[in-house]
Amino acid sequence: MGLVDLTGPVSDRPGTPATAFALASMLCVQLGAAASTGMFDQVGWGGATWLRLVWAALFFLVVAPPRLQLLPPGAVRAAVALGVVSAAMTLCFFAAIDRIPLGTASALEFLGPLTVAVVRSPGRRAMGWPVLAGAGVVAMTEPWSGGTDPLGIAFALAAAVAWGGYVLLTQHVGDAVTGMRGLAISMPVAAVVAAGVGLPQAAGGLDAEVLLLSAATALLLPVLPFALELTALRGLTAAAFGTLMSLEPAIALAVGLVALGQQPAPWQLAGIAAVVTAGVGATRSGRRVPVR
Repeated sequence: MGLVDLTGPVSDRPGTPATAFALASMLCVQLGAAASTGMFDQVGWGGATWLRLVWAALFFLVVAPPRLQLLPPGAVRAAVALGVVSAAMTLCFFAAIDRIPLGTASALEFLGPLTVAVVRSPGRRAMGWPVLAGAGVVAMTEPWSGGTDPLGIAFALAAAVAWGGYVLLTQHVGDAVTGMRGLAISMPVAAVVAAGVGLPQAAGGLDAEVLLLSAATALLLPVLPFALELTALRGLTAAAFGTLMSLEPAIALAVGLVALGQQPAPWQLAGIAAVVTAGVGATRSGRRVPVR
């Protein structure tokens, strides 16, 4: 298949593979997002998204070619739906970081998996965490300052909705299709969907340098994150995965500060702390019985 077989049972306890896969995915996402901003001037945020998804589609088709005739129709439909949601999530996120800081965009996008974590968590106590997260979002975006880009916030919130669907569909596809073959179906679909926005933006700026850069950075986002998250969700409940994703805004803040020089304001630091706290408190990590 070309990749390490990641289909076996994994544990979600700290230090075990499922948790490590999720943490590695978050780091790759933020590094890949930071590296993408350099291409925005030449091919636009849509073009950068589309090129990455094209390279990801080619990668997964080569290393894990799908055998559609051996898959149940429901699994194929779920993989196609995952492709559509993946394209929407990535396009909206890249559009957001083109307008607002990386840390703010990631914290807003995190509301998607946070909602999944809360909905899938048992008990009424979990219902208080979205309130804390909402307060954190207000602090991060500082609407009273008048300097926040409303369209950037709207894109980040749309990415949050798509991310919530992505978590549920990725888990379903990971259960239904062995190895990475589900991604070999979903990534070409995502590339085709993203072409509607990305191809017109990229058409005038394509050259050898952009193609090579997009191919290299596609490994950071989306190839490695999607593969790692698919694997992590085979051993984690959706609620546990959503809780782990609470660390992503903090990672985004650090990457935005170091790689992009984006200095957060004190209110934004407090807001990110609130969102991360809400995610950690939303639910305890729960081990799944892997579906074979």
